Amino acid sequence: MADIIVLDDVSDAGALVKRILERKGHSVTAFTEEEDALEHARKNPVDLAILDIKLKKLTGVEVLEELKKVNPGIRAIMLTGYPTLETARESLRLGAQEYCVKPINKDELETKVAEVLDA
Repeated sequence: MADIIVLDDVSDAGALVKRILERKGHSVTAFTEEEDALEHARKNPVDLAILDIKLKKLTGVEVLEELKKVNPGIRAIMLTGYPTLETARESLRLGAQEYCVKPINKDELETKVAEVLDA
């Protein structure tokens, strides 16, 4: 299964995604701090990043840009409670494969993760 990082400034949201995906057999590490997630990705192979768009210091899009420098092949799913067309376009332009709207729907998340990892 996949090595996945989850970055969300709300620890409960990251914990929920972690719990859902670990039940599917994935190895999931959740972070609330951007630098911790980036440091982990620099030191460990990561197949998929699930990033909240609104974070503490950076945006999820900026974190995705940094992750792509470390691992150009990393796949990404963006999470947001504030969906806009502009944010979706920017996320996809930078290489995110999918976009999920909060509150997180378990079935939608599982389906999108499976699709992105199979791509």
